[in-house]
Amino acid sequence: MLDIAPDSQPTLDNFVAGHNLELLSALRHALAGSSSERCFYLWGEAGSGRSHLLQACVRAALDTQRSAIYAQGSVPQPAEVVAVDDVEQFDDAAQIGLFDLYNQMRDSGGMLLVSGTQSPLHLALRDDLRTRLGWGLVYQVYGLSDEEKKQALIQHAQSRGFALPPEVTQYLLRHGRRDLPSLMAALDALDAHSLRLHRAPSVPLLKEILQHELELKGA
Repeated sequence: MLDIAPDSQPTLDNFVAGHNLELLSALRHALAGSSSERCFYLWGEAGSGRSHLLQACVRAALDTQRSAIYAQGSVPQPAEVVAVDDVEQFDDAAQIGLFDLYNQMRDSGGMLLVSGTQSPLHLALRDDLRTRLGWGLVYQVYGLSDEEKKQALIQHAQSRGFALPPEVTQYLLRHGRRDLPSLMAALDALDAHSLRLHRAPSVPLLKEILQHELELKGA
């Protein structure tokens, strides 16, 4: 059986920063309590790493015995760290809920992270909510270039104990899904598949992995 599901949980350590080093540093400082910033709005295109960062911050908080919750497209209950993803999907009721949550988190001194596909100025949301989201730190999350993805894949393969042939990397970047978690999941599946067959990672084996993924989508 070919397993293409990601097997690693999002953390700040396994986030490939690329051009997002300042953002990563700001999040670490906020979580450590060495920064007064308590509200972050992250925006960027799909696959840029927004969800990874939000989930990683929640995990980091839970690891230090703090209450934390991640929600996608909905408004959760207050906690010490709250991450709300895909805010552009919110209907009127959810927007009111997020507005109230923002005020609760501000009053309690909790850390609130919100993400969307656009900057606060261009969100099709209530004016008062857009204003609140713009009050904290606003960062665009930049996706990785193909060269940065290539280096990340090579390093990931090395961490798993195998060398990644250049032609495999090129084929994966050309024909695989564009976001890094999916690329790494395909690489992990390739590694497991090649070990099962006692063969070195190769383009033909990668084609089998990607074909299996297409078949699962069509099932």
